[in-house]
Amino acid sequence: MTLAPLIVHTDWSRSWGGQEIRTLTELREMKKLGFRVAMIIRDDSELARRCQDEGIDVHLIDFSSKFSLAAWRDLFRLIRKLQPAVVNTHSSEDSWMAGCVAKICRVPLIIKTRHVLASISSPLSYNIFFDIVFVCSESIGEQLIKQKVKEDKIRVQSTGIDEERFVFSETDRQKIRNYYQVKETDVLVGNVGFFRDYKGHEFIVKTAATMPDNYKFIIVGDGNGRSLLEQEISNAGVADRFILTGHQEDPEHYFSAIDIVFFSSFQTEGISQSFIQGLLYGMPLLTCRATSIMEPLKYVHTYRDISYGDVDAAHNGLIELSGHLDRDQKMIAAQRKAIAGKYGLKKMLENIIGIYKEYGVVVPNSIVSALPKRKKVDGNEQ
Repeated sequence: MTLAPLIVHTDWSRSWGGQEIRTLTELREMKKLGFRVAMIIRDDSELARRCQDEGIDVHLIDFSSKFSLAAWRDLFRLIRKLQPAVVNTHSSEDSWMAGCVAKICRVPLIIKTRHVLASISSPLSYNIFFDIVFVCSESIGEQLIKQKVKEDKIRVQSTGIDEERFVFSETDRQKIRNYYQVKETDVLVGNVGFFRDYKGHEFIVKTAATMPDNYKFIIVGDGNGRSLLEQEISNAGVADRFILTGHQEDPEHYFSAIDIVFFSSFQTEGISQSFIQGLLYGMPLLTCRATSIMEPLKYVHTYRDISYGDVDAAHNGLIELSGHLDRDQKMIAAQRKAIAGKYGLKKMLENIIGIYKEYGVVVPNSIVSALPKRKKVDGNEQ
């Protein structure tokens, strides 16, 4: 019996955020399809723990420094033993090391995934080690090309969002709003995401201080900056209108409770997963003009884009958007269809497996037939 191809991902991160969720999502979905999958990562990482919980093989390598000869030796022995069909790297240190070792070991397909819009120190590793560079937005790809990464290596592949999971529920809406004592006459402005400097939550607080009392604010997420954000909320005098839920494993329930999404990130983002998740619900959107985030807006029917820090524009935007809270089911359905067609999980799997095949990775027919079938509308697959 021929074994299914082995797909190996690497990362040096110990944190938990969008990049790590993307990695786990790919591993999980490829495993469901019938691929063999494995993760190479540093010890004491949240991603390692979650992979193990889901029955994904985890191999520990000290990626803390690319100058560690012992780590290079251990990684070389591991890759040579595993003989993967694909190695996909994610962070800086592991990309240098695993990209190089995979090249030496003649791994058929070597991929680098670039998650953030930020300058790179050198295009050398991108051009020498990797066959493909997945970028999470067109803007990231354009930035890499400007820094002399070979254009023919770059493929835009945003993180696929499960369109069947992120669906509006009236039951969820009532449950969440009742729990947090949000009235139907209140306008609930929401943001979903980990606490990071570039997420711009302070901007939401400053805007909240200018809004009428019936505007309530909810941030679904957590992180090291929570205590500072709580202090900013208190200083702004809006503690009675602000809800911090902490980290939630089921953000899909919270989106249903929100009336307006306020996406306040202002730099380094690819295309945020929570941003696309929110777009699947079709509620009005207020967003800062982060470069990558502008790309999906052509599919959005009700939004206002503003400059980060412009409190007056944010205030006026929320007032204007609150006049569009009635859910137009036809418009929402059209937006969902467009977003899922471009950024859905099913589309991501199709694209990635197509690239595997393009580079000679033998994909058994059993895996091809297991790909999620997209629903047909008017005879066309969606």
